[in-house]
Amino acid sequence: MATVGGLRYLVPSGRWRRGLRVAPQSRALASLVPGVTQVDNKSDFLEKRPHRQHPGILQLPHVRLPRALADAAQLLLLESAVPSVEKQVQALTNYLWSRHLPAEPEELQRRAVHLEKKFLENSDLPQTEEKLRGAVFHALRKTTYHWQELRYNEGLSLVYMAARLDGGFAAVSRAFHEIRARIPEFQPQTLMDFGSGTGSVTWAAYSTWGQSLREYMCVDSSAAMLNLAEKLLKGGSESGEPYVPGVFFRQFLPVSPKVQFDMVVSAFSLSELPSKADRAEVVQTLWRKTLHFLVLVENGTKAGHHLLMDARDLVLKGKEKSPLDSRPGFVFAPCPHELPCPQLTASKPLACSFSQAYHPIPFKWNKKPKEEKFSMVILARGSPEEADRWPRITQPVLKRPRHVHCHLCCPDGHMQHAVVTARRHGRDLYRCSRASSWGDRLPVITPSEFPPSPSQDLPES
Repeated sequence: MATVGGLRYLVPSGRWRRGLRVAPQSRALASLVPGVTQVDNKSDFLEKRPHRQHPGILQLPHVRLPRALADAAQLLLLESAVPSVEKQVQALTNYLWSRHLPAEPEELQRRAVHLEKKFLENSDLPQTEEKLRGAVFHALRKTTYHWQELRYNEGLSLVYMAARLDGGFAAVSRAFHEIRARIPEFQPQTLMDFGSGTGSVTWAAYSTWGQSLREYMCVDSSAAMLNLAEKLLKGGSESGEPYVPGVFFRQFLPVSPKVQFDMVVSAFSLSELPSKADRAEVVQTLWRKTLHFLVLVENGTKAGHHLLMDARDLVLKGKEKSPLDSRPGFVFAPCPHELPCPQLTASKPLACSFSQAYHPIPFKWNKKPKEEKFSMVILARGSPEEADRWPRITQPVLKRPRHVHCHLCCPDGHMQHAVVTARRHGRDLYRCSRASSWGDRLPVITPSEFPPSPSQDLPES
């Protein structure tokens, strides 16, 4: 059964590492001195490590599927009778990445009222109510995205496996690495995966915490997907011992409110729900079942980012408490704050997304390394004071002669474009910035404003 107790280092009034030796990155934080804006290296936050290994670096090298999983996937596709697999894989990939969220009834009503007024204002002849209604419905059908639920049978499940197994594994591995790198003492024993699909979350979790995890609960409404995930665990067959022990499959969420899991994950699944109300209900259920971390991952699109921010705000503003855990929630990653997302409130909203390189399954159409673009939010139980609040790098770092451009999401809830130079900000901060990548955290504590580098510090272009 899932654990219902807490761990020593994740308690309401304690610190992340109570009872354990404090990790170097929490014992000595690099800080920006207000008005000077340089790393306070008196804390020795690097501890003789090179700048390219500073504690804010979280980017993984190229992720590769476990050999057993890649071999099982190739075997299953080879034995299948799916016609034109490559074309179907490309078509499904394009469809998933271009997919929008379904229109809500309130939005449809607003559009209908607007169209009705427009028709009445532009029409010289009086129209009957029936004709007006027909014209409005016709215009709505032409301008509204037609969202359809994907029903995964055996054939479509195999195509989805070929299209998304490796990319999904890479994105979830990057999310799990964020937790392990920042809290190496955290050793989860139980995990629930909502919308488990082909089981990439289970494989990623086993690769990250295989020594401690004892139970994996995979929940998916598609019986064909669950059957495929089980075959992948057994090397592509229906018999034999599973590669990952302790995996259980079911089509519905556990009903009992007493059952909690150390980690609850939903990867690329919330976008499959038909309405905002359904998503809200599922997120609330997942949060009630979360003992420590709730990990949500979606495509790195505006739609995926909006969806995750809605889930984030729902948890942060929610009044409902777990009957066994009264601790509130806070954002562990990627946001260094609980304020409104500055990417969404900008004049031109952008998706807060990240990129993870990976080696695809070696099908005949998959030869070169790829990049998985994804959005994520990791919510944790406890207090925000329990986590390091370092700025997050939200775009690729631009490295220029003697200066570095970093776009940062800061703890004060604002985006800042910092131009870092050794002369203005100090050697340590400059070299840390130059060694950082998109998605990393800059190991500094920012003052209210990041003092910009004066133009004379920058070399001539």
